[in-house]
Amino acid sequence: MRKRLNDPEWKRALRWFYHYLTKYKWKLGVGLVLVTFTSLLTIVNPKVAGYIVDNIIGDGTNITERMDALPMALLMMIAVALMRAVFRLSAQWFFETCSQDMLYDMRDGVYRSLLQKDFAFYNRNRTGDLMSRQTGDMMAIRHFVAYVIYSIYENVLLFVIALVMIFSVDWRIGLAMIAVLPMSAYATYRQSKIIKPRFMKIRDRFSSLNAFAQENISGNRVVRAFAKEDYELEKFDVENEAYRQAELDAAKVWTKYVPIFEVLSSLLTVILMLVGGIMCIKGVMTLGNMVMINSYLWMLNMPLRMFGWLINDYQRFTTSVVKIYATVSEKPQITTPLNPRSEKKIKGEVEFKDVSYNVEGEPILDHVSFKVKQGETVGILGATGSGKTTIMNLICRFYDVTDGQVLVDGIDVREMELHTLRDGIGLAMQDVFLFSDTIEGNIAYGDPDCTLEQVKWAAKMADADGFINEMTDGYDTVVGERGIGLSGGQKQRIALARAILKKPAIVILDDTTSAVDMETETQIQKDLKLLENETVFIIAQRISSLRDADKILVVENGRLIQEGTHEELVKQDGYYKTVYDHQLGDLRSRTA
Repeated sequence: MRKRLNDPEWKRALRWFYHYLTKYKWKLGVGLVLVTFTSLLTIVNPKVAGYIVDNIIGDGTNITERMDALPMALLMMIAVALMRAVFRLSAQWFFETCSQDMLYDMRDGVYRSLLQKDFAFYNRNRTGDLMSRQTGDMMAIRHFVAYVIYSIYENVLLFVIALVMIFSVDWRIGLAMIAVLPMSAYATYRQSKIIKPRFMKIRDRFSSLNAFAQENISGNRVVRAFAKEDYELEKFDVENEAYRQAELDAAKVWTKYVPIFEVLSSLLTVILMLVGGIMCIKGVMTLGNMVMINSYLWMLNMPLRMFGWLINDYQRFTTSVVKIYATVSEKPQITTPLNPRSEKKIKGEVEFKDVSYNVEGEPILDHVSFKVKQGETVGILGATGSGKTTIMNLICRFYDVTDGQVLVDGIDVREMELHTLRDGIGLAMQDVFLFSDTIEGNIAYGDPDCTLEQVKWAAKMADADGFINEMTDGYDTVVGERGIGLSGGQKQRIALARAILKKPAIVILDDTTSAVDMETETQIQKDLKLLENETVFIIAQRISSLRDADKILVVENGRLIQEGTHEELVKQDGYYKTVYDHQLGDLRSRTA
């Protein structure tokens, strides 16, 4: 879909919506044809009613002869009513299936788009806001396709047919009816202009309320731990009240205009009774024609009554489309180049060449350079906020460097195919995320087709097999959202097993053993040495986690200040020796 930058956002959003709708235009077309047949059949019964009044009832004479035609007329009216019911039911089925099929594609497309967004996007957007795009906004679009499209078409068609038929019966009555149209058109225009920003505010408030609720449900344990239930309830009430007020502001609009449409529709009846009654009294128009026009009158009244509601639904739809489009149209900054240079699999050699990384002008890394050979184990030590995790994020290309180059196998990661790069990296972080799945499913996440034996091998490597087997259901134990039900150390070991199972070329352990005891950490370190050809990065605060690494990098304030083996660094005066003395100095004194 071509994006025209000079178009208003809502026009681009609607073109994006039509891109999905056109795939099912044949269903939409069939539905509209059926609605057309349904609307055209409304012509018949009023004519039959007029015929009954003028030709069967008439002046009451020769009633016996005329009664013979009455059953046929009534049967025709019943047959037409049944045909309209069948056509309407069929039309609604086509519109409903069209809306569900289109919604499936759209929801799938939006979800795919969200998966392709980079970390910067998720740093700017709250989870609850994004969830509201997939729920409330999607349902507003479905409602538009399933109901509003055919309602607008049907009401316009009924309105036109009614006017044509009324003019065909008596043009003077038709002119009297048209007198109401300018007022209706003006009221419709005013409502559409006023209601649109109100619905935009409703969607914003709904997203904010949804995000707040999602955040506090996820952080329920923290809220309870600090006994802040009342505080959070007050904040929720503020969000809830803002959403309530936004809905009421919109309601003020339609409660003002809907009665206007009701009055205008009732005015048509008054016009008919006044003008038509006078014409019947004077003998200018037959009573049957007046009955016929009165039967067509509901076809004028219905659209006038529905205009207000349909405008509301249409504006809800456009607001939701704009919201979703604004989300999916935001292009990720981290993308695969058109002609990637990477092979099918990476080997694991990593090099930083004078790398700097800034966020909004604030330096995070400053001219960092180092080289790691395939199969080496590298430890990274530094204070909180020194830039350790940023180094790992740049290797995975979660962000792009501001200056310099990050090379994997001698190729700039910005020139590599993203899937190849990240598929070759096994990442285990301190802040572990586990899915609501079995332990086996969580470990096998990186390779769903692996065998149970492979899962157990990875668990043993992460020293997790023991506690898993002690559980009632073992590897079939279902863990709660984010791993609730497991200790911090257990979650970290499952995350480590998940990273190892992939057998990646690069293994990154970001404070992965911070929540395990020293004995377990020692066992994990021994198991990691059994890995063959994998390049391992270990970020840790404990010297014990790093001392056996082939190379240790010391980072401070975004700069690489020391580099070497454990033996080399403890001989130097610097950050590493200071940390070593603080952590292991007392132990060395006791064992001396």
